[in-house]
Amino acid sequence: MKIRSIVSILFIFALSIQAQKSSKELFNGKNLKGWQPLNGHATYIVEDGAIVGITTEGSPSTYLATKKQFTNFILEYEIKMDGGLNGGVQIRSQYDKTRGVHSVYGPQVEADDSPRGWSGGIYDQSRNNWRYPVEYNPEVKTAYKNQEWNKVKVIAAGNRIATWLNGVNIANLIEEEIETGFVALQVHSAGGESIGKKTRWRNITIKEIPADYEFETTAPEISYLKNTLTKNETADGWNLLWDGKTTQGWRGAKLDDFPTNGWTIQDGILSVQSSGGAESENGGDIVTTQAYKNFILEVDFKFTKGANSGIKYFVNTELNKDKGSAIGCEFQILDDDIHPDAKKGVNGNRTLGSLYDLIKASGREYIPSLGPLKYVNQYNWNRARIVVNGKKVEHYLNGCKVVEYVRNTQQWRALVAYSKYSIWPGFGEAEEGLILLQDHGDEVHFKNIKIKEL
Repeated sequence: MKIRSIVSILFIFALSIQAQKSSKELFNGKNLKGWQPLNGHATYIVEDGAIVGITTEGSPSTYLATKKQFTNFILEYEIKMDGGLNGGVQIRSQYDKTRGVHSVYGPQVEADDSPRGWSGGIYDQSRNNWRYPVEYNPEVKTAYKNQEWNKVKVIAAGNRIATWLNGVNIANLIEEEIETGFVALQVHSAGGESIGKKTRWRNITIKEIPADYEFETTAPEISYLKNTLTKNETADGWNLLWDGKTTQGWRGAKLDDFPTNGWTIQDGILSVQSSGGAESENGGDIVTTQAYKNFILEVDFKFTKGANSGIKYFVNTELNKDKGSAIGCEFQILDDDIHPDAKKGVNGNRTLGSLYDLIKASGREYIPSLGPLKYVNQYNWNRARIVVNGKKVEHYLNGCKVVEYVRNTQQWRALVAYSKYSIWPGFGEAEEGLILLQDHGDEVHFKNIKIKEL
């Protein structure tokens, strides 16, 4: 028995040594061998066994990248930032010098010293903007320790990317594409009092793993799989509202069938075509063939320059038989910078994400210094989420709540009375209604349309 015990202990010890060997050091603690600077001219040095990045006046974001590229891996490192800084670590990223100051692009594990507490979230640098803001998992915002050493773990396996910060699972992302790229340390562009401040990294290791590597997470799952539900979404009651291929489940708002013109389906994207900007004058709005009462609706949308459109709910196609769009509450889709409707209405209540002509999209406090809507990915994909639970309704834009209201109240009726909907008795008070995608004469694209009934 003793001999068997000794053999078992030796076997376990050997496995432990092998596991340690399979994790490779990306930084040897002495110099920058295996790394190369990209994009800007901020300074990187080695000091006290750590890589130190120093902000430099006039420099765009600068990256220190591995010369080797990785696809599926467990990356671990420690990071410590001086107060007031922002930065991160790129994974699966690429470099293209023709893109100018945006030459480095790809997923970034956020490091955030600000009060918003988004450290450990996933940002798609110079490309798709926020993929997993920590608003999806707000309970973990306190995991980051300001101006102290923080331990970070990142697992990228197939379409899955998950992050941990000081042992707390922050992000749980399912990406549309599986990418290969380098790991890079970011020194963010900075100015004023932030010049000369330092970000430090140490104990940087990586272990390559299979694409089907299995691991457990506790953070809410956010998926960008194209017109496909994950196993977790299916188990949680989600359904595709559009299958990505056909017109099944949809019809024209003023038709019995799907419009024969004005809408196209190509490569898993549903698009309303440009026709001069007139409201519902070409193919017309499309609506679901089923009515919904309490639900969470998600729609990924991309608008072209100067475009106007919307996602409506509680739609009753019998209300407006004349020209124009069908009547319902609307999550506004608009190019605020160009389309004149952004300056109409009352106090911006026709801007992107707003409850059209009723309540302005707010909730921009997460990035106050950058001004309105700078976390919106202009002319690329954005995500709308509409939550209806009884009388309470919420709008989310790219994971951030921008509108919240309660229907069927005195305040609600006062809002309606001073809007363009005052001519429609009981507007917005129906228990259920259809869901609508609007044809406003501009080219707008939709995908990943899914719903969870509550």
